[in-house]
Amino acid sequence: MEYASAKIGDKKTTKKIYYREKLKPHEKVSLWISRLIIWAVIAIMMFPVAWVVGASMASGDAFFSGSIFPQHMTFQNYIDVLKKTNFLLWVKNSMILSVGVATIQLFLTATSAYAFSRMKFVGRKNGLKTLLIMQMFPTFMALPAIFGIMAKLNLLDNLYALMLVMAGSSAFSIWLLKGYIDSLPKELDEAALVDGATHWQIFMKIILPLATPMLVVIFLFSFMGVYSEFILSSAVLKSPENYTIALGLQRFIQNQFSAHWTQFAAASVMASLPLVILFMVLQRYLQAGLAAGAVKG
Repeated sequence: MEYASAKIGDKKTTKKIYYREKLKPHEKVSLWISRLIIWAVIAIMMFPVAWVVGASMASGDAFFSGSIFPQHMTFQNYIDVLKKTNFLLWVKNSMILSVGVATIQLFLTATSAYAFSRMKFVGRKNGLKTLLIMQMFPTFMALPAIFGIMAKLNLLDNLYALMLVMAGSSAFSIWLLKGYIDSLPKELDEAALVDGATHWQIFMKIILPLATPMLVVIFLFSFMGVYSEFILSSAVLKSPENYTIALGLQRFIQNQFSAHWTQFAAASVMASLPLVILFMVLQRYLQAGLAAGAVKG
């Protein structure tokens, strides 16, 4: 893309002129093959989504009809889910848990990443190695220990106790943000220190504003992971009033296996709406954060 200026009368106008390079035959073939592969991948990924949306508007046994969209669409399944289940309570519990965990993790991640990146203290290298090792083990391996500790402390079936447990899994986020902070010029910190700023002032007024896109990425990934988490929630939460959306849907389809797949599809569609809305709101920051992480991380 180039700019061209032209003088018309007394006014000078600048127009954007797009030049497209002429592709060679083999380059055109490669381009179209790439496009076809991309569209094929998109179609494969969207097929289950389209099937669930269609099933959510089907009636009775139309879920097994073999057609993506039923001949007679209805929204009765959505109405039945809202009236016959505690769906809104499940969503509320999931939102409380997800926002709480994401907020706590964001604070722990930001402060820890800044300390590992900018400060020198005893045990720094060993701490980084420990974080790296912690990423190698899946969360469910610690499930027996977590369950035993929570049982001894009488914290089972407590949504806020589960929130504190989930907030501790921040190793990957700390590594991700540390790499981003390492790429920021240290001259900014040094200039602020010369002016008499403390580490906390540097962290709040310099590092955090520059790291906002990456912080948004960390918040969104944390929120999404907790919102759909099932294994730990199913082990800790037992009362129906504490069910999250994943746990509530599993109990719902388990108890009504033979007749309510269309209602389960409707509940799944509604359960995904908070994630879709959050992604749309934070999309601008998400793109900037992922690009920064790919280049600087």
